[in-house]
Amino acid sequence: MHRRNSFKKGSMEMLILILLHNEDCYGYELSQKIKEQSENSISITEGSLYPALYRLAEKGYISDYKKQVGKRLTRVYYHLEPDGEIFMKSLIQDYLEVHRGIQKIFCINHVNMDNNEGKKI
Repeated sequence: MHRRNSFKKGSMEMLILILLHNEDCYGYELSQKIKEQSENSISITEGSLYPALYRLAEKGYISDYKKQVGKRLTRVYYHLEPDGEIFMKSLIQDYLEVHRGIQKIFCINHVNMDNNEGKKI
């Protein structure tokens, strides 16, 4: 399970940027969208999410602003900046290259994750 979490952590910045590409979001909303859109296979805690948001903001990839919601509640929304869009595209490209490489290795070695033909793992 530790390796799976490590992989998720490395993909977290990419997922955050992809979601912010569509619309500005606040932190909890980002974590919920990741959980929902991954059909509960990826769950990000606040302890992981906010440090990633702060790193992305520090690098100028995202910015934040406060928005009043209701009479007392203020939420911090995050916005994708132009440099963040460039970075997001490079992360996606890197991810897709790695994914294609892994698929090729599976195919060459007849690895099949289903119960069909090939070596079941």
